[in-house]
Amino acid sequence: MAVSIIIKTLNEEKRIAATIESALTALGDVPGEVVVADSGSSDRTIEIASHYPVVIAQIVPPARPSCGIGPQLGFQHSRGDYLCLLDGDMLLDPGFLDEAIRFLEKNPGAAGVTGHVEEMQTANLEYARRVQRNAPENRIGPLDRMNGGGLYRRSAIEQAGYLSDRNLHGYEEFDLGIRLRGAGWQLHRLDRRFVQHFGHTLNSYKLLMRRWKNKYLHGIGELLRASLGKPYFFQLLRELPELRLWGAVYLWWGFSLALLLFLPNKGLALGLVLALLVGIVALMSWRKGGLGMGLYTVVAWFFHAAALPAGFLRRRLEPDAPIESRVIGSTR
Repeated sequence: MAVSIIIKTLNEEKRIAATIESALTALGDVPGEVVVADSGSSDRTIEIASHYPVVIAQIVPPARPSCGIGPQLGFQHSRGDYLCLLDGDMLLDPGFLDEAIRFLEKNPGAAGVTGHVEEMQTANLEYARRVQRNAPENRIGPLDRMNGGGLYRRSAIEQAGYLSDRNLHGYEEFDLGIRLRGAGWQLHRLDRRFVQHFGHTLNSYKLLMRRWKNKYLHGIGELLRASLGKPYFFQLLRELPELRLWGAVYLWWGFSLALLLFLPNKGLALGLVLALLVGIVALMSWRKGGLGMGLYTVVAWFFHAAALPAGFLRRRLEPDAPIESRVIGSTR
């Protein structure tokens, strides 16, 4: 059974050579191909990738970069029975493909299988704390999504309609997971390494600003828009606890605004609003173990809550329509 390893890239010149080499090594005797799906790199990513026996596909206008467009671009230009999805800053574990293929062959109801994503470097304190808990990145066995990628069964993707929604700037793995589960498929994580990930080295505030500028924070609003009218819409609402958190933030904002507008004593109103803000920051600082993390948590809430309606109102393109692209290199 042939495997297409899809590598998503956008300005990955620092890591792309090592990523491609790890993919070619992991294929070994397994028949297959490596597809570099590029979202419009302006650095040397394409130049470096062209030195390897890979297929290189790159978006062209009017297509625009997003988290969801890379996987779908790779899917569009791939032909394997299995699809292994990874980022351009990951190293694929040499033995993963063999074990993952065996799992899918033994479990015909499984649409995809992944392993652990080993984080090699990060200065993102929010992420570092989150992965220490029982987050999706750590759970073994059945999953609701395969964050970070993994090996998918092509027939399952075709039944679900498409690999990744080009409109999504985030939550594309959750979207794929809930569509697959809605079609009766399962996802699974093996207790073994899938990739080593050389991720963000930005501090939390810089990363938050970067995610605001590149519209990553719009992802949950875009996901809600994409799911309207779908059979799994209410299941999605239940499975995303952050929606309840953002709802609480909206109530907080509304209550604070009501105090400022309707309380006759404006000085008292402003004092109450500030006291509420200080109290919530203090509470989160106690829960997170420090003022820095407490303050960052509340600031991040504000950014996420503000981004949700912006994402929800964004114009959508048909997610299964062909992506405007060109093939730069091919080994076929």
